Amino acid sequence: MAQFTLANHVVRLASEIDFVGWRDAARRLATNDISPQDVAWQVEIDAGSRDNDLPACRADARLVVPRDFIERAETAICHADPERLSLLYRLLWRLRDEPKLLSIATDPDIRRLEAMEKAVRRDIHKMRAFVRFRKIGQGADERYVAWFEPEHFIVERNADFFVRRFTGMRWTIMTPNASADWDGERLAIGPGAEKRDAPDEDGAEALWRTYFENIFNPARLKVKAMQKEMPKKYWRNLPEASLIPHLIAGADKAASAMIARMPTTPAPHHAKLQAKHWPAPQPGDAGETESADTIPELRDLAKGCHRCPLWRDATQTVFGEGPENADVVFVGEQPGDQEDLAGKPFVGPAGKVFDSILDEADIARHKVYVTNAVKHFKFEPRGKRRIHSKPNAGEIQACRWWLDKELGLIKPNLVVALGATAAQSLLGKAVPITKMRGDVIEREDGVRVFLTIHPSFILRIREQEDKEAERERFLKDMRKVRELMGA
Repeated sequence: MAQFTLANHVVRLASEIDFVGWRDAARRLATNDISPQDVAWQVEIDAGSRDNDLPACRADARLVVPRDFIERAETAICHADPERLSLLYRLLWRLRDEPKLLSIATDPDIRRLEAMEKAVRRDIHKMRAFVRFRKIGQGADERYVAWFEPEHFIVERNADFFVRRFTGMRWTIMTPNASADWDGERLAIGPGAEKRDAPDEDGAEALWRTYFENIFNPARLKVKAMQKEMPKKYWRNLPEASLIPHLIAGADKAASAMIARMPTTPAPHHAKLQAKHWPAPQPGDAGETESADTIPELRDLAKGCHRCPLWRDATQTVFGEGPENADVVFVGEQPGDQEDLAGKPFVGPAGKVFDSILDEADIARHKVYVTNAVKHFKFEPRGKRRIHSKPNAGEIQACRWWLDKELGLIKPNLVVALGATAAQSLLGKAVPITKMRGDVIEREDGVRVFLTIHPSFILRIREQEDKEAERERFLKDMRKVRELMGA
């Protein structure tokens, strides 16, 4: 649609993503030294209106721009911002005298370009993830139709993906701005549509909801992360979305029930694992007469640890895990049932809570070292289950030898004591975690110890409101840890 403008030159493009038209006009303008302030860009869908009356490219003018700019401009032109066309020409104009402009991350125009590219790529990803086809017709008339509401002009750019993915079926994707149609041989891009043009629910959607409900894992639910990846604005077009509020509301109860049903009697291979990890008991304490220069060597030594009686019933030693040059070491209490069987720390329900909160606090799990004050699972058998039992002072002291060796090799900037057992092992005495939570204590050897709760404490809280409050407190602690990591 024509617009009133005071610019000396008005460029009319045939569509919102008419990159060929934009590039041709921009080349003519730039080679004739027509500044961005003198150009207005418009979109007129009527192809007959693209008589821009622009001067031809000057034969003596040389216009060279990085190939990277062309590729990035092709992405940014799909953005819905009406100022994108002017921005792209301004960047092209500046590149003539600033050839390194694209590498200046702090430049306002470059930052705006990057934001546009990111938004377009994200919209493309969302379309691929959230398009849901509905079947219409039978036999020769069978085809699949979907309705989607993108934020940007991405249909044409994204259509080839759906051709590759669904080559064998005939389909149409309708959006407010454009539609893509594949008849099995030819792809056609047409005008936009309205949601009322899309078909109603089909029989397959009931099966999809059943599938989604059965694969939903309440123990791994991260509501904020889920809504970030699946924003609510998409829910109205997703058949499974009607289940989400109910599944979220019942997640804690479902997770508790799932854990209660989980068989915790050692797996059938438990005896074989024990035989592998605990050959024949030898007199003396493993490690006292041997040395290790690396964490892997220390881990191998710990496999034969008999420093306390806990090794007799445990499946295996659960040693620490993470980089040897980690800035921070997290120390828990002892392995749980799932850690004992897996041979890895923090992989059970408390580990899931720990991972989730680290993620929200912007602490990368793969960059930190996680371990326990006690390396073997201490439990009491109750029927088919093995119930966690708190390690005593003697067991903590016996295993402290391994923890000190770990810290000596890693030399972390900070150690986080997760709970009272970890604090007792690290500080050599019992400390009131509730009162000293958030404190940083420096040991005689210079190691700084940050005190907080163990994430399993959050799982034991029954009232949802109290549980959420405690989770926020632990998240606050982890954000403080994040600040201390670089201190």
